[in-house]
Amino acid sequence: MALFYLVRHGEPVYDHMLENGFWGFGRDFAPLSEKGKEQAEITAKDIRLKSAEFIVSSPYTRALQTAQIISRETGLRVEVDIDLHEWIPDEDNLYETSEESFALAREFTKFNGEYPQGKKFKWESLSHMRQRMRRVADKYADYDKVIFVGHGMAFRCLMYIEKMSPAEIIECTYHKGQADCEYSFT
Repeated sequence: MALFYLVRHGEPVYDHMLENGFWGFGRDFAPLSEKGKEQAEITAKDIRLKSAEFIVSSPYTRALQTAQIISRETGLRVEVDIDLHEWIPDEDNLYETSEESFALAREFTKFNGEYPQGKKFKWESLSHMRQRMRRVADKYADYDKVIFVGHGMAFRCLMYIEKMSPAEIIECTYHKGQADCEYSFT
C-alpha cells in the first residue's frame, strides 16, 4: 500500500507553442507561466511532500518544471514515467488549432469517454487511459509515499476528482491492482 501525493502541474502558457505552430504533441512542450511557477513554489513548501521517497513526473514540460521546483525545495530525486501523461485528444496528432482539440474533448465528453460499439474515434478512450494510469500506479504501489506530478484528467482515472486546480495536491491511498485510490481531502 502506498500513499500517493497527486500534484497537478502549475498553470502553463501556450503562446510560444501556438506562435510557432506546435500542434499535436508540440503543445506538450508548453512551459509554466509565471503564475504557474508561483503556484508550484507554494505547493513545494507543503510539509507533506517532504516525507515522500521521490517524485515521479509526466514527461510534459509543464509537469517537469513543476516537479523540478518541488525537487529543489524537498531535495527529492525526480523520475520520469512516460505513461504518466495527459489524455491524448488526437492519436494521430493532426489537429492544428485549439478549437479542434476542444472539439475532440467535447466528443469525448459526449460519449462519456468510451467509443460506441463498433466505432473508433481519434482520441484515447477513458478505459485505455485508466488502464495506463493503473499500470503507472502499480509500479510504485510498494513504496510508502510517492509524489506524482502530472495532469488532472490522468489523475481522475485513479480516483474521483471533480476538479483539480493547478498545483493542487490530492492524497490517495493505493493498493496494487485495486480499481481506484482511496482518498482523503486535507
